[in-house]
Amino acid sequence: MKSILTAVIVFLTVSLYAQKTIDFPSKDGLTITADMYEAKKSSQFIILFHQAGWSRGEYLEIAPKLNSLGYHCMAVDQRSGGAVNGVENKTKALAKKEGKQTEFVDAFQDIEAAVDYVKKTYDPEKIIIWGSSYSSALVLKYAGDNPDAVNGVLSFAPGEYFGKKNFITSSAANIKVPVFITSAKNEKKNWSGIYEAIPSGKKQFFLPETKGNHGSRALWDKFSDSESYWNEVKGFLKTI
Repeated sequence: MKSILTAVIVFLTVSLYAQKTIDFPSKDGLTITADMYEAKKSSQFIILFHQAGWSRGEYLEIAPKLNSLGYHCMAVDQRSGGAVNGVENKTKALAKKEGKQTEFVDAFQDIEAAVDYVKKTYDPEKIIIWGSSYSSALVLKYAGDNPDAVNGVLSFAPGEYFGKKNFITSSAANIKVPVFITSAKNEKKNWSGIYEAIPSGKKQFFLPETKGNHGSRALWDKFSDSESYWNEVKGFLKTI
């Protein structure tokens, strides 16, 4: 009964905001699918990237709440993923059909393309990139490799997931913008070195007093400690 009620609440929340599915090309020409959640009279944009094995459906519940805080949101299907919350990853399916590689690192070009698309199409005053699990590491890499491209980063459970020594850490050392990192309580060891490398004076992290959860799902209502994560996210967004 509780799960049914939660699903209804999510549906009603999503329906209050303008949501549409869009397509745009990645760096190698692969068509990327994304869901656009528009907030009225906003000049700020958050681009949302999902965790391993999942899809843009990770943000069905999260994006409308960010809309209510005054942010346009675009939840992106990267080519490395699967399905979650009943939403299939269309980018992954097309990549397989076209014989393209779908490892974690292959999705970096999708992040690059998403930022480029938002800049060219919407010309927002501010762009914030947000990642979950493997993509939370890639958004840190993007911000370090392109230090003037975005205005802030939120990273939910990053780590050196790519089989290359200091692949993320070396890029993180060049980040100039505000950064927020969080994770489950026992995951700090995965990202502490990355965090230490970030020179930004506006960096901050959060670890829950509870066990917590991996990735952006930590913000889902079904988890009793989600409010603690949300409080930290809201506080960080006010600094950008």
